[in-house]
Amino acid sequence: MRTLFRLSLLTIATLACLFSCKTVSQEEVSKPLAKVDDRILTLSDLEKAIPHNLSKNDSVAFTQNYINRWVKSQLLLRKAELNLTPEEKDLEQILNDYRASLLIHKYQQKLMLQKYTPLITTQEIEAYYNEMSVNFKLNEHIIQGIFIKVPLNAPKLNKLKQWYRSENPEDYIRLEEYCYQNAQKFDNFLDRWVALHEISELLPKPMPNHPQFLDYNKFYETKDSTSHYLVSIRAYHKMEEVAPVNYVEDKIKAILLNKKRLEFIQNLGDELYDEGLKQKVIKFY
Repeated sequence: MRTLFRLSLLTIATLACLFSCKTVSQEEVSKPLAKVDDRILTLSDLEKAIPHNLSKNDSVAFTQNYINRWVKSQLLLRKAELNLTPEEKDLEQILNDYRASLLIHKYQQKLMLQKYTPLITTQEIEAYYNEMSVNFKLNEHIIQGIFIKVPLNAPKLNKLKQWYRSENPEDYIRLEEYCYQNAQKFDNFLDRWVALHEISELLPKPMPNHPQFLDYNKFYETKDSTSHYLVSIRAYHKMEEVAPVNYVEDKIKAILLNKKRLEFIQNLGDELYDEGLKQKVIKFY
């Protein structure tokens, strides 16, 4: 092991020079870096593996690790070849099956890109949601509302607190104008559901996470040494309740897309089978 380590350090010193040059000669490219029996790792092999844009120090570290990993891998391979039976070493069928699977997968993906772009309608999403809603129970509280962060010395704080609590559209316009001028952060998420913990993470003191808090608190205010924080909770769903459809819409869409793709692949197989019978490329014995 010491010999390997000394050899690697010597090689790395050479590589550091080579990587800083713009051109590398053919002789340098074929330079051996390590050898196990008759297997040789060359500079060319390493250059194919090393990531681009590494610093000099990172290149040295990567090279050291890569050479040592290559040597250990070759030693394991050597032991495997010495100790496995001919039957255990016969991988031709496994490799053929793996190659066939890869080619089939690539062809299926190519056909889907060329001929099939499934569209998921709102009606399909709602139908799946209504049928499978029991599978969409929440694992956390979610809310809709408004989040505001303003400096401690922000003007008209009383007006701000009045407007952000109001459901009057005119007050919301005033609130929006005020926040655009004075707020450090203003997030209106009245039209989308947000996990309670995501809003709590924005606060110096998080909101209580127990269900009773949501039942009895529509507003939450706190502050730190620089800012006021105000949260208006206009709607909520608690953990273990069924999630609203628009909260799980993306998940349902992904499920339906995958289902349609599987159906496409199944139909493709059936079509090719029928085509094979017609063209008499299939023969049973």
